[in-house]
Amino acid sequence: LRGWSRAPVLVLSARSGSEDKVRALDSGADDYMTKPFSMDELLARVRAATRRTEEAPTRPLTTSLVTAESFTVDLVAKKVRRQDRDVRLTPTEWHLLEILVCNPGVLISQRRLLTEVWGPSSGTKTNYLRVYMAQLRRKLESDPAHPRHLVTEPGMGYRFEP
Repeated sequence: LRGWSRAPVLVLSARSGSEDKVRALDSGADDYMTKPFSMDELLARVRAATRRTEEAPTRPLTTSLVTAESFTVDLVAKKVRRQDRDVRLTPTEWHLLEILVCNPGVLISQRRLLTEVWGPSSGTKTNYLRVYMAQLRRKLESDPAHPRHLVTEPGMGYRFEP
């Protein structure tokens, strides 16, 4: 489920042991409720989980074509071009780039990128992010050592500057 959706996950179970609860929560569940429970409590927990998963508003893109100085991203065709050539990206590289270019100028936290691309259990594995961002810069930036478009905000996250 986490591979294709950010929907909140609530576990409803007759099992009330702490091991069961810990396993479910560690596996990605947002909440765990044991039977019996009241409908009011269930609805309140659904509302709370929904509030937590709502994203901050971002500037909507007015086109599916995002142009930077040294490359162009076609979000519909899922293609990237640099110097009049298609650039081959791995699915992971594409996912990272897509998140960044869909939020131009917005700081995207390391945790959000890790969670969206690698799943909820990867929220602290920043080495993954560094490796893939370096690969993207090598493929897209004119000077990967001094990136102009895929900018790092140390200790915080990354930002796409068109």
